[in-house]
Parts: sequence; structure tokens; C-alpha cells
Amino acid sequence: MKVCVYGAGAIGCYLAGRLSTGGAEVSVIARGNNLAAIRQCGITVKAPLRQIAAPVTATDDPAALVPQDLVIVAVKAPSLPSIAGGLAPLLGADTKVAFVMNGIPWWYFHAHGGPFDGRRLPRIDPDDVMLKTVGADRTIGGVIFAGCDVVAPGVVHVETPRTRLILGRPDGRPSSDIEALAAHLRDDDFVVEPTAHIRRGIWSKLQMNICSGLMGCLTNASPRWSYSQPACEQAVRRLCTEAGAIADAMGCPTGFDADKLLTRVRNQVHKTSIAQDLENGRPMEFDSMFGAPLDMARLMSVPTPTFDLLAELVKVRARVAGSYDG
Repeated sequence: MKVCVYGAGAIGCYLAGRLSTGGAEVSVIARGNNLAAIRQCGITVKAPLRQIAAPVTATDDPAALVPQDLVIVAVKAPSLPSIAGGLAPLLGADTKVAFVMNGIPWWYFHAHGGPFDGRRLPRIDPDDVMLKTVGADRTIGGVIFAGCDVVAPGVVHVETPRTRLILGRPDGRPSSDIEALAAHLRDDDFVVEPTAHIRRGIWSKLQMNICSGLMGCLTNASPRWSYSQPACEQAVRRLCTEAGAIADAMGCPTGFDADKLLTRVRNQVHKTSIAQDLENGRPMEFDSMFGAPLDMARLMSVPTPTFDLLAELVKVRARVAGSYDG
């Protein structure tokens, strides 16, 4: 199976390393120091139960590669418009594209059913660039639960002892492509779950991302430090409840509450990626993680006073830092 991972950040490199170890023919679209390091030394993954050294093909020119069986998009949402031209030469007639990204995806309302079916999300997909380039029919949604950091060019440290990846089509139908991808990734410490309800998986992670992302951006600290403060914990409890109410209203109950959230991440020392982006003045996933969920809250008349306030505070910080211009 020929798989191209588009984006050599922490998650992209992690998936590329796992795929290579699992027997896939892997290429990576990278740039800068990561590109040079991967070309010279491959990808190194330092996970709690194993270390992986994976030789992969690395390039900054997608046109240098042949069309792929599957492309995994692992860039952040603000980068989607800029990679459309690079995705095109990777797509053959039967190529599928898995978007393994945080937040509400551009394809969310495609094959959704009901009154919102086909609704566009210009915050996430301006000018329908992903819809026109990839299309919903070849799209696979992906939700990954893994705490990763790039600790050196081409080197990824994984904090999470057991990774969970949920994969599903927007229309909920089973897919042989998902099963083939899962076969190359599954391991004792890497669980892949095909699902007919990928949006439920999106909201399960988003509920955590909203809480840890907002608090991380405002405190510049990991959950281990910020959640230890009683006032912060109470804010997180309210955020978790409000995000869960949006998910319920959208028909995607998560069964996830603040106690489960706090138990899972209270000792997490990994700073969230969106907080790292803000700290370093990089473009943030504000719209996919905060803006679009709040749009859905307004759409469904769900009150979100805590979410509204903290998102506005983060927006002010992000604009000052040059990480968001919305």
C-alpha cells in the first residue's frame, strides 16, 4: 500500500513511522529542517513501549511522487488552502484521503443528513478549496488520541502509552481502504477503530481539546499545572459541560463528563499543540477547535457562557501574538 503523509509535524511523523514499520510504502511531504533530517536519517519515534527507526521517502514536491493509494493529511486546519495544489498530483482515480486533524473538519456536514446536510464551513474550507480538490466521496475522517512532540527534526516523542485512532467515512459506510490502513498501523500500543459514527469520535476529542486548549492558551501551561488550580478546575468543568451540550444538540452524545476528563488528563505534562502554536506565534487552529463549535452552539441555541468568554480571551491573545487574524 502506497501511503503519503502530508505534513511532517508530530502526528504526521508518528503515523509515517508506524506505517513504515507496519509494511506500507511510505512517503512524507516535509519542509525545512524536518525535510533534511528525514532524508538523511529517516524518522525516529520514541514511544513509551518502543523506539522506531523508519526510513521513508521525503520530499517537498508532491509532483515528484506517483499517485498514492491513500494520502493522510496531518497539517493543521489553517494550512489546508495552501496544500490544495500539492494534494492534486497525489490523487489517482481510487485514492482516498484521510484527514487526521483536530477540531471540526471541513467535510463535517457532507452526508450528514437532515436539514444541515451539505452545509459549507467557510471558516475551515474557504472558497471550498478542499471540496473542489479532494471531494467528500474520497474522504476519510480521522481522530487520534496521542500526546506527541517533535523534539528534534525528524524525531518524535510520544507521551501517550497507548494510541487510539478512530477512522470513518462521512457517510458512515464501511471501507476496505480503512481496513487496509488499519492493518499497517495496529500494534499492542496502537489501537485503530473503524466506525460508522466518525462525528461522535470528533466530538469526543473536541470536548477535551476545547478544555485543554483554552486553558493551555490562557495559562501557557500543561493540564498538570493549570488543572491543579481550583478555579481553573471549575472553569474546565463548566467548559466540558457546555461542549458536551453542543455535541448532544448535534446528535453526537459523547458520554464524556468532567470527571472522566480530569481523570484522563490531570497529570498530562504535554502542553497542547494549540498552546504551543500561540506561544511560538504560529497560525492557530482557532476556527476548527473553537470558532466552528461555537457557530454550532448558536445554530442549535445552546448557551455557552464560559466557552464564549474564554474563547474571546484567547482570540485577543492570539491576535496580539499574530497567530490569528479572524
